[in-house]
Amino acid sequence: MIEKLQEIIIHYTADKDIQIKEDMVLLTDLGLNSLELIEMVCEVEEAFEVEIPDKVISSLKTIKDLMDYLSAHE
Repeated sequence: MIEKLQEIIIHYTADKDIQIKEDMVLLTDLGLNSLELIEMVCEVEEAFEVEIPDKVISSLKTIKDLMDYLSAHE
């Protein structure tokens, strides 16, 4: 799962060699702004065939939070 997320996340970061870790904070560690986060989540939804409601997006702080949500909704 983390490999697939890395492929998606790399499109939205300035550092194309970034190694994704579970404890990384989406906005600060990845350098995403709120629009990029929404766009990334849309791509994650499509890739994992899951819907992430808007109210849930704000609770997703780290890569682990995102992975936990995806695991719970597979």
